[in-house]
Amino acid sequence: QTFEGPRQRNRQFHRSTWMTSPKDSWPRFSRPGISMTLLQSKDGIQYFTFEHSRDYQQVQFKFLDAVESMDPNNIVALLQLNPYHIDSLLQLSDVCRIQEDQEMARDLIERALYSFECAFHPLFSLTSGTCRLDYLRPENRAFYLALYKHMMFLEKRGCPRTALEYCKLILSLDPDSDPLCMLLLIDFLTLRSREYQSLLQLYQDWEVHRNLSQLPNFAFSTALCHFHLSQQEDMDPEESNKERHKADLMLQDSLIMFPGVLMPLLDLCTVQPDSTVTAHAFFGPKSQIGQPPALAELTSLYVGRTCSLWREAAVMLWLEESVKEVLRRVDAKDPQVEDCQNKRKQRYQSAPRNIHRHVLLSEIKEATSSLPLEVTSQPVMGFDPLPPLDSVMSYTRPERYWRTHIPVHKPPGFVNLHLHFNETSVCVCVCLCLHIGSMLVHPMRARCHCFSGRCCQTSTFR
Repeated sequence: QTFEGPRQRNRQFHRSTWMTSPKDSWPRFSRPGISMTLLQSKDGIQYFTFEHSRDYQQVQFKFLDAVESMDPNNIVALLQLNPYHIDSLLQLSDVCRIQEDQEMARDLIERALYSFECAFHPLFSLTSGTCRLDYLRPENRAFYLALYKHMMFLEKRGCPRTALEYCKLILSLDPDSDPLCMLLLIDFLTLRSREYQSLLQLYQDWEVHRNLSQLPNFAFSTALCHFHLSQQEDMDPEESNKERHKADLMLQDSLIMFPGVLMPLLDLCTVQPDSTVTAHAFFGPKSQIGQPPALAELTSLYVGRTCSLWREAAVMLWLEESVKEVLRRVDAKDPQVEDCQNKRKQRYQSAPRNIHRHVLLSEIKEATSSLPLEVTSQPVMGFDPLPPLDSVMSYTRPERYWRTHIPVHKPPGFVNLHLHFNETSVCVCVCLCLHIGSMLVHPMRARCHCFSGRCCQTSTFR
């Protein structure tokens, strides 16, 4: 006969999972009311969806009430009773991240992923690439967002290869719609992982049906891949010369197609361009001002995200040589220059909603400042940024008298759980505000992404 001590009796036995390792410090897990259903199988593709039980729906309604109350303590109280409620975990993680409690922010996201994985259907696979989740269904969106946030934590912790695998996973869940626009990020993670051939293979396989060359990030990143391949010491000299020639031509074509990338990129790399470049009209202020709105959004996103990849001395020297060759071709009236100019005018007039959603999630200030008015003029929920306009709703929130008729009284200290914007810049953080006496103080001003100190003006109270 064996006897168990108190430590053994209180020990939790967690289910074995792939995405996260459950921690003994977590609350005891009990199924929160999330399940996964197989909707259909067609042409080798399996379509799944998450579902909420009646009890979970009631908790979800309470969560929405807590968000509207503007008091994070209500979310904390909700999590104490329902420690694996997904949207509460996502929202509180954002608050912890803004308060620079990165460890707690990561822990909450991992707890959300663990809750999801415990609800997986037996046939659902993370690695097959044949399992789909429709982003139009609100129950599925939180899984996308949890994966995205976990991926970004991994990238910031210096784990780009693991982050790349999560990026591929998110893309595989809906590769046609790509609701979080992972194609705008996968090149960066692939370059950081030094998986150059992998990115070039993706470009070759998807260019025909997705026109990846029309995205500034793929145009420049594929050229950068060929350059890095040409620099590898174990490569045959002849092959190295071929790779370098490809890199030169692709970078020149990219600069001709997207001239608005160069000057902001050099600025972020703290490189002073040559006088012949600054004096030339092709790369002058007109190249930025004259960009269509969607193109300005894409180029600023690429520059803000990947400027660190261009700071290497060898890369910058290669860029300098290519810029000089581009100016020579411009002065020689190369017909490709006018052709690209016409393409820029015809395309990129308005970006689809998933690109705006990606920019909001990226929190790259160079990109968020270029968001259009229809995005910046509306509140954006951190737990469901820019939901699809044609969402498929399986249940709806009941109307309540107090919500529509009684004003919400904001407490003396609160976290603004909406993402507010002002007329000159965009704040995509969860704004931490303190009300002291008769003054509204923003202690996070130095770290706020809009850097304007006015991101809370829409929530001022007296």
